[in-house]
Amino acid sequence: MLINSMKKERPIVHHQITLKRHHKWLIGSFTTIVVLFMIIMSIFVYMILIKQEVNYNALNQKISNLNKEMQSNVNALSEGLIATNENVIQLGSNIGTITNEFDLLKASVGEDFSGIIDKIVPSVVTIRTDSGQGTGFIVNRDGYIVTNAHVLADSQGTLATGIYAITSDQRSIDAIFIGYDGDLDIALLKIEGIYNEVEFGDSNDIQVGEKVIAIGNPLGLQFSVSQGIVSAINREGANGIKAYIQTDAALNPGNSGGPLINTKGKVIGINNFKVGTAESLGFALESDYIVDVINKISEEALGEALL
Repeated sequence: MLINSMKKERPIVHHQITLKRHHKWLIGSFTTIVVLFMIIMSIFVYMILIKQEVNYNALNQKISNLNKEMQSNVNALSEGLIATNENVIQLGSNIGTITNEFDLLKASVGEDFSGIIDKIVPSVVTIRTDSGQGTGFIVNRDGYIVTNAHVLADSQGTLATGIYAITSDQRSIDAIFIGYDGDLDIALLKIEGIYNEVEFGDSNDIQVGEKVIAIGNPLGLQFSVSQGIVSAINREGANGIKAYIQTDAALNPGNSGGPLINTKGKVIGINNFKVGTAESLGFALESDYIVDVINKISEEALGEALL
């Protein structure tokens, strides 16, 4: 017991781990690198976002400029069309004070058909259906209109619904179907109101080489006028009838049913068809046949001849 009591107790020693300087330097450097990397990445991401925002703003500005430019062009076009329409109205008013003899003189000695066009356009209409469009012209002051029968047919070859006539003053009027002749591709319609009718010329007086104009709505361009000459007469059509005028006046889809007019302002044919994609090779049914078939249709449907 004495011996044990005489033993000295060993003090408790706490060991501290002391980092050497190079260990501290390594840890500090790694932390600094991580912080620098995060800072650089933040700057890089921020720059990307800034660049994207700049590009986005530039794109928006470009789109806005394009929209403004397009709107400006549309406005300019609209103003031009309005001005042109006003000029045409003014021209019509001025020409109306000139005698018919002077109009015929202009047409006979030069290229100017303006007097005749001013006189005939109010009698020309756009024919529009739910499946297509073409041209027609007024043959009787009570609103009777002649056009091509195929203008009124839908894709199935049956009579289209919703037939309208759009006049030169842009009024859209419901058109009543009266009747048609399938062999000569002629249809008769009627709209309400009183109108100026066309005057028909005699097919027997048509001369090869005489100047003519075709009025129609090619590709939807209303009341377009093309000029040409009579290339041949009494051409045979697909129906086997030698009743067609060949002309080099430009005819396109939408011209069907429009009038072919001579330098006296008289209708000598109804524009009917062209050969495939050939240029300057159009055909119009001669006026004498038009008159005969209109009277035939009107007598059957109305009990009396219109012309």
